[in-house]
Amino acid sequence: MRVLSTTEQRSSELFQIPRARPDREQRVHHPILPNELDSSTEPEISVVIPLLNKGPHIRRALQSVISQTVQDFEVIVVDGGSTDSGPEIVKGFGDPRIRFVRQRGSGVSAARNQGVSMSRADLVAFLDADDEWMPRHLETILSLKREFPEAGAYTTAYKIRKVSGRLRWAKYRAIPPAPWRGLIPNYFKSAALGEYPVWTSVVCIPKKIFTEVGGFPEDAWFGEDADLFGKIALKYPIAFNWYMGAIYHWEAANRVCGRQLPLAPEPFVKTALQSMENGAIPHELLSDVQEYVAKKEIARAARNLIAGESEEANRILKAYRTECLRHRRLILRSMAAIPLPLFWKAVKLKDLFDLYI
Repeated sequence: MRVLSTTEQRSSELFQIPRARPDREQRVHHPILPNELDSSTEPEISVVIPLLNKGPHIRRALQSVISQTVQDFEVIVVDGGSTDSGPEIVKGFGDPRIRFVRQRGSGVSAARNQGVSMSRADLVAFLDADDEWMPRHLETILSLKREFPEAGAYTTAYKIRKVSGRLRWAKYRAIPPAPWRGLIPNYFKSAALGEYPVWTSVVCIPKKIFTEVGGFPEDAWFGEDADLFGKIALKYPIAFNWYMGAIYHWEAANRVCGRQLPLAPEPFVKTALQSMENGAIPHELLSDVQEYVAKKEIARAARNLIAGESEEANRILKAYRTECLRHRRLILRSMAAIPLPLFWKAVKLKDLFDLYI
């Protein structure tokens, strides 16, 4: 028996995609060549890509966009002051649908918001410069939009490429198993129990809803995407399809989420607490929103522990009770009592396990 090469194994792993049910087959879009597009008409979808020193990855990201089965789109790349080859790579594509613009503000949220303000389509998709789409991502999004016009956001599923090169599914919870597409039964329950059911590089949002909830918060460097998705989920259902639409590259360089610093509460924690105080959260969502907030605060406690701020971590852990994550909370409280040198050894071992296993 022939043994598959590493490349063949990864290719096989990549395309283990749930098949759509025969009775609800998605409409296939026939590609339209760039020179067949009328620049005077609005594109079907606008794609916003923030760029900052992602030269090693931006070509892959853009190639994944122009390889879509749906070709009626525009791409707005908003550069925040790159000092590497990224801008020249973007300009080198020579595709009239790709616009390269300089960022007016600072930070990834400002870049995305600027891209949305410049977009011409009613539907806006996002892609980070170090991630990539699968060929039918936009086709699947448009199918969801036709089937569930009442949704506030549309998303496909995604896989994560770890530092080891291993590709795995995101850890979805409280979502019907594949093959399924529909409105997520409870976004906050799903987000509290597993990894994010909505992630920036697979989400597509109607422009009017993006504007209604205020876009990405520009005063935060962490959790700005979760705040936007949470605000939408408090008001609208979110449509999901198990088609694996993108790869989230954990191994990519210069990831913002790789920073290990003491943190203030994420924007959505503040949003949720304010909404609870105002009685703005529907009763049927309240307990799941509370669990989701507790999850975020427990994660903040862990980051503060890693940064050596054990007192702040303990304060956070005492303040938040949780049913779903009580074991994680108890483990972190125990770790906060460990002398710092031993704690760091435990953290390094866990990091190695998480990244490479």
